Amino acid sequence: MRIALLKPFACLVLGAFLFALPGCGPFWVDPYITVRESSLNWVAIHYYNLNRQPIRRIGVEIYGNGLVLVKKGTSELVSNDFAKRYKEEDWSKITTFRLQIESKDAHDIFQNLVNFGLLDREKTGRSSGKKVQKRFIAAKANINSNTYSDNVNMFEEDPDLAEQLMDVIREFENPSL
Repeated sequence: MRIALLKPFACLVLGAFLFALPGCGPFWVDPYITVRESSLNWVAIHYYNLNRQPIRRIGVEIYGNGLVLVKKGTSELVSNDFAKRYKEEDWSKITTFRLQIESKDAHDIFQNLVNFGLLDREKTGRSSGKKVQKRFIAAKANINSNTYSDNVNMFEEDPDLAEQLMDVIREFENPSL
């Protein structure tokens, strides 16, 4: 009888101890944050257009220090640095270039994407309902130590955010140097 009473108490004490560890906090964090300027912030956006053959791919990575890395082409390397199909015909069909923008401009892009819900994992009711299978866009991010890495098609999950991501792609797709 005593052991049966001690088990719930021990679990409660252990749970309280684990919650009190440094770095532990509430499980839900507000995804609509004010972005701090930091070179540790980054966003990676990958877009595929399946309407054309071969598949057109574009990847844009923006870092908090203002570095923008743009990859374009039909190679799988555009979106996957660890791609294994090196014997494929389009393996070398990739163009990569780097741009340097002001860190404030990168900060503004991050804040705009956060305002449109990039870090919000609990979006409900925003899905368009129709399945768009000819275009795919996904994003990964680390902003103010808040990460997002779900590999879902934003055209299906959140069309408003997908359009904002497409605007970023369009901005850097064909820069005039």
